[in-house]
Amino acid sequence: MSEQPRVLIEARNRTVGVANGVIVAPEGRFDLVLRFPDSNVRPGLINAHDHLHRNHYGRLGTPPYADAYAWARDIQRQHRQAIARGRAEPRRQALLRGAWKNLCAGVTTVVHHDPWEPAFDDAFPLRVVPIACADSLGTTPDLNGIAPGVRCCLHLAEGVGSAAAQEVRTLHRRGLLGPELIAVHGVGLDDDGIALFRGAGAALVWCPSSNLFLFGRTAPPRLLAEGIDVLLGSDSLLTGEGDLLDELRCARATGLVTDARLEAAVGDVAARRLGLAPARLEPGERADLILLSRPLLEASAADVELVIAGGIVRVAAPGIRLGALAQAGSLATVGRVARWTDRRSPKSGRALNRNVAGPDLRGERTLQAGRE
Repeated sequence: MSEQPRVLIEARNRTVGVANGVIVAPEGRFDLVLRFPDSNVRPGLINAHDHLHRNHYGRLGTPPYADAYAWARDIQRQHRQAIARGRAEPRRQALLRGAWKNLCAGVTTVVHHDPWEPAFDDAFPLRVVPIACADSLGTTPDLNGIAPGVRCCLHLAEGVGSAAAQEVRTLHRRGLLGPELIAVHGVGLDDDGIALFRGAGAALVWCPSSNLFLFGRTAPPRLLAEGIDVLLGSDSLLTGEGDLLDELRCARATGLVTDARLEAAVGDVAARRLGLAPARLEPGERADLILLSRPLLEASAADVELVIAGGIVRVAAPGIRLGALAQAGSLATVGRVARWTDRRSPKSGRALNRNVAGPDLRGERTLQAGRE
């Protein structure tokens, strides 16, 4: 693949240059000038929880459930054939479905809450955060050998019963409840557990639409209160409602977290907790940026005008004049939105995914009593 062009973005709120994978000063000659007088440019979003290879099944199960373990057992009984069909999809293709779901919603960095995949080291189209993770105490009791003091992600208290509430105390006894813990869900934490969690300085990844689907409720208000860092995750489409922009609107509708904290949950707070540099649109910074035609907390994928990930124009709304760059991609339908997408590997020029149009990018998260 040829070298990426120097691109100048002229947005309503500021002008940004991109060259060689980084932000550059908007000075000198650019190969491509893109003007967005009615849209704002901002750093790409951070999705703190997804299972990238499980975004092509559709929601499974007949909720509500007592906990995620009961749900996993139930879908194995009810949906065995659908699960088998979904597992037959080639691994890289499944991972890329998750990647494009995220990219088309303005996500340029994602946490894949599963083992690291070779595909992530092979010109994957968005940044995947390398972080230790384990499924949960119920399915991975040894937590994959994660030791105290190691930054890690873990499903915690994903249920509404006493067993879910007890998990935080088990972590505390094992010395694993601390500021390095990025716990996902936390639906079942009781008042004492929330006090332990808060005192330990742990962070929460909130996935409200997934919680509401499985349990009819989400994380307790006290767990989402000021003083606990909250990140936001879409979860996979096996249980989540949609993409990260859908999740932001769902979270906002609960009224449990301020707008400022929601923006930080997909930005600065997420970056800090995940050990990433703060996302800035300043010269020298990584070129992960998006153009939105509506305010972030009101936006959907239909409002994402442009996505640049790692300096590469990956997504553009139809009608945007990309010049010679247009030949690098083609129109695709992701969810309900049509977008030009560049699915080529920056190393080889080969297609990242030949099946560029997918009628339904819904997915799988837990397909057996323990997750894959």
